[in-house]
Amino acid sequence: MSRLADEHGAINLSQGFPDFECDPDLVDAVTRHMRAGHNQYAAMPGVLALREALSHKIEFLYGRRYDPATEITVTSGATEGLYSALTALVRPGDEVVLLQPAYDSYLPVIQLSGGTPVFVTLRGPHYRVDWDDVRRAVGARTRAIVVNSPHNPTGMVFDADDIRALSSVLQGTDAVVVADEVYEHMVFDGRRHESLARYPEIAERAVIVSSFGKTYHTTGWKVGYCAAPRSLSAEVARVHQFVTYAVNGAIQRAYAEWVLRDPGATDVMPFYQAKRDRFLSLLEGSRFRPLPCAGTYFQMLDYSPITSESDSDFALRLLREYGVAAIPVSPFLTGADPGPVLRFCFAKRDETLERAAERLRKV
Repeated sequence: MSRLADEHGAINLSQGFPDFECDPDLVDAVTRHMRAGHNQYAAMPGVLALREALSHKIEFLYGRRYDPATEITVTSGATEGLYSALTALVRPGDEVVLLQPAYDSYLPVIQLSGGTPVFVTLRGPHYRVDWDDVRRAVGARTRAIVVNSPHNPTGMVFDADDIRALSSVLQGTDAVVVADEVYEHMVFDGRRHESLARYPEIAERAVIVSSFGKTYHTTGWKVGYCAAPRSLSAEVARVHQFVTYAVNGAIQRAYAEWVLRDPGATDVMPFYQAKRDRFLSLLEGSRFRPLPCAGTYFQMLDYSPITSESDSDFALRLLREYGVAAIPVSPFLTGADPGPVLRFCFAKRDETLERAAERLRKV
């Protein structure tokens, strides 16, 4: 969709990246570390200063201390972290429970490792998890459950009841949890991010994956991390070593400064909640119906008052005829009806959102 947006000169609200710059001081920090000579291979598990900063951050926010020497691995973005975690865990014949719509990197990694996905479909408009469905999906061959909160593409956010239900599902099993928490600092309307690191009984069998790109508006720098108990972390690092080996050291050192400066990234949540609210206010008077968005920087819109076209067909027509690129939900699903819904990214400048909304109101 980004390629098509470029070809047609459309406003790109499809792929999840900002159209504004990061803090120039962060760029200066990276430059400073480059000029200081940090331009060769960094340590395989990550620059120690960053791992120490992350250990402090996670303990400060969620109450669990991960040993920076043995329980944190810095990866080439969260996508590589997810790849390394799932590849380390899944063997041929294993089953992995996926809550769908699901970020599109999960499924191919499971399949490449010889695993079998078992899908549990979230139902709109709220996309809450039916934990009875999850319980029925878990069996003797279940190796892992993949969870994602705040959730891409729906904007759903786990609450404490979800965590209690997940804990109940795990009882009596050997399943490991892989938790995609890259939008941890984008939780709206007074909600709390329920990181699995808060819950010792789950954290002991979980690999938590997050990143810096969403938080610091630097998606192109591709730096993420996995936090896990020592035994799991060692297996993740074993795969990471042969995927990318090491991540840009100057950027890691700059991120370490930013994490220590403000572990909670306190300006991010109000910034993106204001973006969401701005986008929704601009859509007033359109025929699109916003679905609940409790987190991330994505807004799902129901287009059923407009057309009965499939989501892919309508997304293409919206791009070509109205000049706005969005993402259909069907690529996030396997064997399930996406419904009349498209995903829009609101991590954009106000003028971009205003121009896009003007076009959307004409649809």
